[in-house]
Amino acid sequence: MQLESMYQEIILDHYRNPHGRGLREPFEAEVHHVNPTCGDEVTLRVHLEGETIADVSYEGMGCSISQASVSAMYDLVIGKTVPQALETGDHFVTLMQSKGDAAVAEKLEDELEDAVAFAGVSKYPARIKCALMSWMALKDASARALSITETTPAGGKA
Repeated sequence: MQLESMYQEIILDHYRNPHGRGLREPFEAEVHHVNPTCGDEVTLRVHLEGETIADVSYEGMGCSISQASVSAMYDLVIGKTVPQALETGDHFVTLMQSKGDAAVAEKLEDELEDAVAFAGVSKYPARIKCALMSWMALKDASARALSITETTPAGGKA
């Protein structure tokens, strides 16, 4: 029970003190995702340098889980290549599918850092979409950003 309390504190800290919040330039892609079941929203921008995620900026509104998740995600993906960030996202999906299995959370702890705090969310199917919304937005924005950078001539603008 002490671990669950610590996880709740991590989530609340990310909600109260969001990392990376605020839409910034430059960016290659911007997406807007909404969770229609509860009204959570996020507008997310991705800025790439080559295949590396140089910045993720966002604005959003919604429950503490959705907003804390995007903050924790920000910390995990900056400086990673898009494939590495998407692999981290896959690990987060695995955590969300674990139904609170402590062994899964323990296995993913090093990879997910603060995001492992969302392990308890996986026990509540209605809340899983809240936690996953920002990760789906990152996947969407990264794909768009990569397609733009692949079609842009070196040194030019699309």
